Amino acid sequence: MFVFHGKELKLSFRSRFFIGVAVALFLTWTASIAAQTPDDVLRTETSLVQLNVGVVDRQGHSITSLSQGDFVVYEDNVRRPILAFEPTQAPFSLVMMLDMSGSTVNFRQQIQQAALRFLDALAPEDRVAVISFNGKGVHDLIGFTTDRRKTAYAITLATGSGETLFYDGLKQSLKKLAGEGKRRKAIVVLTDGLDTEVRKGDRAIVAKAAEAEVSTAIKPEASSALNSVLADADRQGVTIFPLALPSGDPKKLPLPDPLIIAQYAAARTRLQVLADRTGGWLAEINRLDQLAGLYAEVAASLRTLYSIAYQPPNQEVRDGKWRAIRVEVQRGDLIAKTKPGYYAR
Repeated sequence: MFVFHGKELKLSFRSRFFIGVAVALFLTWTASIAAQTPDDVLRTETSLVQLNVGVVDRQGHSITSLSQGDFVVYEDNVRRPILAFEPTQAPFSLVMMLDMSGSTVNFRQQIQQAALRFLDALAPEDRVAVISFNGKGVHDLIGFTTDRRKTAYAITLATGSGETLFYDGLKQSLKKLAGEGKRRKAIVVLTDGLDTEVRKGDRAIVAKAAEAEVSTAIKPEASSALNSVLADADRQGVTIFPLALPSGDPKKLPLPDPLIIAQYAAARTRLQVLADRTGGWLAEINRLDQLAGLYAEVAASLRTLYSIAYQPPNQEVRDGKWRAIRVEVQRGDLIAKTKPGYYAR
């Protein structure tokens, strides 16, 4: 005689429910694996080096009509096959970083107006996220979207004061870009570059230096915060365009204190390194009315970059040594510009 108690019947249904969910999840997972393209699998199983490459003629005019066969890539003078190529028309995923620390309080309106004009210069398919940073932290104002109205509204929300968490902002931007898959990637950051924590270290260095050695005591490229960002940017192939505010210009300090000048000079050098090592360029803002024009130049530069990916010859070797990169164009009258290399970390 079988007796079915209410509790036993309920447990039976529950078991069936969980078994059904598990089967559904398994089928969904296997379907997603089957749907992957060979290129998706290649990107996850190998360590490709990502490059954004600009090409100009001898007069400096951008050339945007080339194909994959026009390029040759070398790492440490060894030719490498190109495994992926995107033309200049391919869309970008781009993070706009806005410095909302105390040093920018007096010209917030100009910053926001210039950033809004930058949106108008982008292609419709470009996905944009906005991050601000101030003394209270790094703030995701909006995630990646092609909706320019939402992005414009997010820019108007940028505010704050206090310390400058510049490198924390860059790390957060790179983390967000990591979720954008195989799209081309860039960061445009408006800042004076005077990161609060990094500057504390610089201040300690110059305080201990002899008077005659103050100007050379800081080694900007040795910054752990800088090198951490560069390593992340290298892995993803992110190009960084710093727009350097005049408030961080060591040549415009009101008091010629050698200790302060050295700190400002180191911060500006690091901005230059960020641009050079990632294939971008540093724009030094001398007047605030230049902001909108510089943003437009960056937008135009993005539209002239090809994206190239290749597999390094010794991808399993992570010895921390420098790997030199050279990109050539088959046409001898053209010049290719990209990042000079990377450290194998």
